[in-house]
Amino acid sequence: MRITAAIESWPIARPFTTARGTKQTAHLVVATVTDGNVGGRGECVPYPRYGDDPEVVAGTINDFQGPFDRRELLDALPAGPARNAIDCALWDLEAKRSGQLAWQLAGVPKPVDIPTAFTLPLDSASAMGQQAEAEQWRPLLKVKLGSHDVAADVERLRVVRAKAPGPRLIVDANEGWNMAALAEFAPVAAALGVDLIEQPLPEGQDQVLAGFQSPVPLAADESIRDGSNLAVLAARYQTVNIKLDKTGGLTRALTLADEARELDVGVMVGCMVATSLSMAPALLLAGRAQIVDLDGPDLLVADRQPSLPYASGCVSYSAAVWG
Repeated sequence: MRITAAIESWPIARPFTTARGTKQTAHLVVATVTDGNVGGRGECVPYPRYGDDPEVVAGTINDFQGPFDRRELLDALPAGPARNAIDCALWDLEAKRSGQLAWQLAGVPKPVDIPTAFTLPLDSASAMGQQAEAEQWRPLLKVKLGSHDVAADVERLRVVRAKAPGPRLIVDANEGWNMAALAEFAPVAAALGVDLIEQPLPEGQDQVLAGFQSPVPLAADESIRDGSNLAVLAARYQTVNIKLDKTGGLTRALTLADEARELDVGVMVGCMVATSLSMAPALLLAGRAQIVDLDGPDLLVADRQPSLPYASGCVSYSAAVWG
């Protein structure tokens, strides 16, 4: 087996602003594993929030000497983007060598016409309202908030709901609030029909959520990585956002989704801003998830080709992309 990594940069269609800052380019790393005849690919997004760097991630992949077995890989590398890219490349390789599609190998239904969230970046209330109005045909909108001014966030949400009365809404605060802000915001969100609030408090400061009776279900995002703390989070959150770049691949993500179900914790499958090559393996979790947020390619100037089919606010699996 031989493995190589390549760093890629993909322009984002409009500035992607969250409580953490603004991105205009998605920096990705693509791993390719080959047995000399067939190759498999996997894509990851090094996440600065966790101290990841594209050069370091690519170096880790290029230096990897095995094992080239997905289950042994779980012990060989820590969770994170490098392991994700290698794991997904091994899934892709296994599918091509076996003649089975990845969803068949995973034992899940073929993901077809899966409704996905579309993200509205943090901006002024009027700008977010304009984008919400333009995207109101979608089934689900994700509203980025988490500014230090909760009153301004409330106004942003009110304007978004007024301009987009039809779609389901979820809110992502990206660790931007404190407990007082959440207590002020949550009743308004409930009145406006918000389905979920993601990561309202900073990781490491969310123990105060234990026992908090939120009128809107709360989801852990930054607080959950490989899922080793799932039992603790189950007392604080009603849902966990599973992202392959955090779990270190599809293999761990599938088992984590099952563990969440056993603890009666809801599952959301999420993504970083990336191409269809990142979304395709994550899409295999759709059958285990109550909320799917795989809009990465929709946020780019252009997706890689071939790409997953995105239509009417839904996404479908395509073996031409991966698996």
